[in-house]
Amino acid sequence: MRRIIAGAIAAVCLSPVALRAEVIRFDIVERAPAFAGRSFGDVGPYERITARATIALTPSDDRNAIITDLGQAPRNPDGKVEATADVVILRPADPARGNGTLLLDVPNRGRKLAPQLFDDSSQPGANNAQGADDAGIGFLHRQGYTMVWVGWQGDIPSRPGQMALTAPVLKGVTGPAREEFVFDTTTSPARATLTWPAADPANLTVTVRAAWADARQTPSGLSARLVDPATVEITRPEGFDAGALYEITYAARDPALLGMGFAAVRDVASFLRRDMTPTNPLLNGLHPSVSRAIGFGVSQSGRFLRDFLHLGFNEDLQGRVVFDGLMPHVAGTRRMATNVRFGQPGRNPRHPQDPAWQADLFPFTYATLNDPISGKTDGLLRRCTLSTTCPRVMQTDSEHEWWASRASLLMTDLAGNHLDLPDNVRAYMIAGTPHFADPTDVMHKGVAALSLPQNPMHAGAPMRALLTDLNAWVSDGVPPPSSRVPMRAHGTLVAAEGAVRIDIPGLPFKAVHTSAAFSDQSVLPPKEIGRYPVFVPKADDDGMAISGIRQLALAVPRATYTAWNPRAQGFGPTALYPLQGAVVPFAPTEAARKEIHDPRLSIAERYADSDAYVAAVRREAARQVAERLLLPEDAERAIEAAKQGKLAKLGQ
Repeated sequence: MRRIIAGAIAAVCLSPVALRAEVIRFDIVERAPAFAGRSFGDVGPYERITARATIALTPSDDRNAIITDLGQAPRNPDGKVEATADVVILRPADPARGNGTLLLDVPNRGRKLAPQLFDDSSQPGANNAQGADDAGIGFLHRQGYTMVWVGWQGDIPSRPGQMALTAPVLKGVTGPAREEFVFDTTTSPARATLTWPAADPANLTVTVRAAWADARQTPSGLSARLVDPATVEITRPEGFDAGALYEITYAARDPALLGMGFAAVRDVASFLRRDMTPTNPLLNGLHPSVSRAIGFGVSQSGRFLRDFLHLGFNEDLQGRVVFDGLMPHVAGTRRMATNVRFGQPGRNPRHPQDPAWQADLFPFTYATLNDPISGKTDGLLRRCTLSTTCPRVMQTDSEHEWWASRASLLMTDLAGNHLDLPDNVRAYMIAGTPHFADPTDVMHKGVAALSLPQNPMHAGAPMRALLTDLNAWVSDGVPPPSSRVPMRAHGTLVAAEGAVRIDIPGLPFKAVHTSAAFSDQSVLPPKEIGRYPVFVPKADDDGMAISGIRQLALAVPRATYTAWNPRAQGFGPTALYPLQGAVVPFAPTEAARKEIHDPRLSIAERYADSDAYVAAVRREAARQVAERLLLPEDAERAIEAAKQGKLAKLGQ
């Protein structure tokens, strides 16, 4: 392993005059072979570059002015505001063997998740990229992508395994803040971490309620105290179960300029793909080894990309396009409470918490709409349309997002009517999937707070196909498959009541889903002003979504896979457990299903024998490959898994 210390190279190639995109320093901390020298087909081995990028922003520049509090931040001698981001790059050791695409995976809470999704890697190896197995199946590497991660989150520390942004802090500034906690235990007292340090221990209030829709209560026995400025200890009252919702309001201090995280991603991405000085580690000869860029993010990071686009950051400081393609994954129609004072990018209103958090304000979809509740006119593409810097967008969601993250607002206007997506946008729902699953998951009970076995469906196979489609779209202009999502116009996006049959044994459907509200965030607690209509996917007779991309385990099923899983008794049973789905296997025979009055056909009624089952999987795989929703290599893996009885992931 060879190391290059930042200070040793600074005098050689870090001339601020030469740098562009407001990256004033790019300090390489380490260069080393990745994955213990493992080679990936025609692309060969990979190199890992660890660096720190310092950006400097001019507050008066219109492209920066949208960043909250930028004008109040401390400035360097040039009158600019600086921040420093962690950067990690994985690139082909021979740049000429790459595919020319920079894939920037926005870190999720400082972690790298693209390897888990696209390469079937496991953590912590997916974060480290050191051992040969850390690359998993090596899909991204065999394709020749140059992978980049940029720390953007300014409210978490930079440390091994966690990438972050060191952003300016407004020392001495105070303001109101609010947090919500569900502990899923009955332990008392219980401790929780605040996003921001508290300014005054006396200015701290706590309430409790059994469910979000209930009135806030301050019963006898409920109290809260600060253990330290960022840790609160809550003494819990009698009469509330493990799933009760605790809300803390307090005076926070010392906000960081979290909105600079958007500029860090913008400027580092633009620098890597366009800077032609020796400072750029991607320089290959006279030009960078990448000629296009795709932004990708999972969950929190997908929400980051939706806000990145909405706030106009896909235009760099020279007016050029930053990302040719964007791929927000499992974001639903959520955004972020990041570009606000005392923002909370790590929080979002997942069930059973607040459906009116700052992460979920209008606009929800890409087209520009008029919102009758807020009185605003806006859309995620509005700013980039004005600057002609819009990317091609491929939004991918698990089905869970349609139950818990009001993804229906992607495909409806604010009155609940069908809405077509703009021509440069595609949307795909991967049916019967939870928010995120590990590639090795199988059906299991999971945690005590779940009422049903946990859905193990990993979305790697369809996501690999869709990324391939997106890269062809931005590289060669080849249109991807048409959107695969529930739609009002197709009758597959419906009101929750009646969306799923209620006579399947072991599948207690009660139409629970997350609503969408607009609230006045200027008061604490926020005051609800109005609600938007929310719909969910219509299910077939087996209880699974009709629309979307059905992976082979759902298209040729041996069980019902849902994207929702109710909370168990004692854990707030009127709500859904966050992020998870459920599995209810089919009965083995007709007699067995009739004994329990199961309306779903049994395994024996569906497939004459195991060979018939494998043949059905093979036929469906061929169809999905032809539709460019499945890669041939994944079709072969699935057929082999079906032969071994592992495709359904039932743990048998």
